Amino acid sequence: MTQAKSGDTVKVRYKGKLDDGRVFDASGNRAPLKIIIGENRVIPAFEQAIIGMQPGESKTINIPADEAFGPYHEELVRMVDRSTFSPNLEPKVGQRLKATCADGRSISVTVTEVSESAVTIDANHLLAGEDLTFDIELIEVV
Repeated sequence: MTQAKSGDTVKVRYKGKLDDGRVFDASGNRAPLKIIIGENRVIPAFEQAIIGMQPGESKTINIPADEAFGPYHEELVRMVDRSTFSPNLEPKVGQRLKATCADGRSISVTVTEVSESAVTIDANHLLAGEDLTFDIELIEVV
């Protein structure tokens, strides 16, 4: 039977969970995730776990935060004066916004606090600092 190797296009079903058991993402009823192993379009440790699997095989892997979305950095949390936002924008806690860095790059931030005069934004990835567990099923090596 064919085993997945680097460079192969594969289809997988998966469920991603946090340490407390909460599911943060799953392929569920969607089409299986299609990736080319080695392109690094997903977490590299996720890709590496697929290598050697055969279609129909399942496994559970644990990926520490440092190998997933990295550690949580407090310095990426900033309080911004509300006047810097468009007057039409009413920021809400949990809202995802696009921000422009001083060098012109665009990044995603999450609103974590809102007051009359300021908005606290967090530029960390939503899963930064989290150890991740994935249940993976290899559906097909294309």
